Amino acid sequence: MPVELPARCAIRVRAYNHGQMPEKITAKLAAASRRKFRIRFFNRRELAIAFLPLCVFFVLAIGVAFYFVQPAPPKKIVMASGKQEGRYGYYAKLYQAFLAKNGVTLELHPSSGAIENLALVMDPVSGVDVAFVQSGTGFSANAPNLVSLGSLYFEPLWVFYRGKPITDLDGLRGRRIAVGVEESGTRALALQTLAMNGTVMPPTKLIPLGGKEAVEQLVTGKLDAMMVVAPPDSGQIERLVSTPGIHLLSFDRADAYTRLFPFLTRVTLPQGVLSLATNTPAHEVVLVSPTANLIAREDLHPALAYLLMRAATEIHGEAGLLDRQGEFPAPLDAGFPLSEQAKRYYKSGPPFLQRYLPFWAANLIDRLWVVIVPVIAVMIPLIKLVPPIYRWRVRSRIYRWYARLKEIELQLEENPGFVRLEDMLQRLENIDNAVNKIPTPLAYSENLYSFRQHVDLVQQRVIARMARVKHEDQVEVNTVAGAT
Repeated sequence: MPVELPARCAIRVRAYNHGQMPEKITAKLAAASRRKFRIRFFNRRELAIAFLPLCVFFVLAIGVAFYFVQPAPPKKIVMASGKQEGRYGYYAKLYQAFLAKNGVTLELHPSSGAIENLALVMDPVSGVDVAFVQSGTGFSANAPNLVSLGSLYFEPLWVFYRGKPITDLDGLRGRRIAVGVEESGTRALALQTLAMNGTVMPPTKLIPLGGKEAVEQLVTGKLDAMMVVAPPDSGQIERLVSTPGIHLLSFDRADAYTRLFPFLTRVTLPQGVLSLATNTPAHEVVLVSPTANLIAREDLHPALAYLLMRAATEIHGEAGLLDRQGEFPAPLDAGFPLSEQAKRYYKSGPPFLQRYLPFWAANLIDRLWVVIVPVIAVMIPLIKLVPPIYRWRVRSRIYRWYARLKEIELQLEENPGFVRLEDMLQRLENIDNAVNKIPTPLAYSENLYSFRQHVDLVQQRVIARMARVKHEDQVEVNTVAGAT
């Protein structure tokens, strides 16, 4: 009973029956196996699978990097600002306005002065992050957790006195001297300098008095001298330099003080600089001056440290009576080491991104940059693995069919009968159909056509074997008929 063959195989059998060579029946085979092909330049699914391990590694690397990277800066910090009506309080409000423009809230913590400011920023439970501190009121040996963000301006030590002219603090021995209130920077510096001159012991009287009350008592003669740390445009200074009978001390040994106290600087008050109209002072005055400094906790976020130094540059960068344009802020000796951010700031200026971008944007990019750069450094070598993986996956979809093709070839060596040969042809047709439906990118289509050629080669062998078996059967039938 005749067996019906698949269309493609039937064409090949008829071709052999008519003596046609396989090379001449390409058009017929193409017409018999009409299929629609989608032209693909790449296989999206296989490409996605090839990239999947890379994406997983990238996400894990980003997560690990974010775990170790510096967290985002807080939106609020606290500053010990001194008295609200004082110079520290005035500048603290300017800092508050500057930080507010950059999306950071600066909470002000009033205090009695530099000594209390230092105590607050040293105390980990006070909540104070940064403070105005007069140089000489504290040292890193007593507060290793503090760093300096820079010196902001000069705060000279002014010594006003009554009586005959003197040239140094040793001339105040035995007098009634207002040395500032408790917990003030004036008192701390006054006691240090007087002690070095031996003028703290009786009959010298040190009066814990400062501010307007001390000025009034000096003007009325209840005090012989008054020591005060203040900028030259302070109201107290303006009143005392213009009061008859009150003299301003010019330090003849200013250089010696700066050697003994490294946090002091020799400054000169030029003749007439306070008032040209009244020629005040009437002669050049030499003063010794500590500086007002921005002291912060060591764990202050680096981005906020840069922001505070930018604020300091804007607020204190103008010229004054004792300093020139751009002289402050400066990395002067404050008793505490400069922070790493301050060292870079005074060497190279603010970070590149903060110069041109808003604070929040610069900080975000800076944090992402720190994360992405090392991740990219690892990812670049790994990306090179994607093409081989993709190539292997695309080709493997075709190559795995070679096992079935080889199985049919091995069975062909067993001299199968006509029925088994028909089954082999059907299996070859199924293999050819299945492989032809595999979505193969154009760049790898040569692998598809190469496999199909191999399928055709095996089909030709099967068809040839079928023709031989059919011929042998026909001969046997004729022999039997002739014998009959």
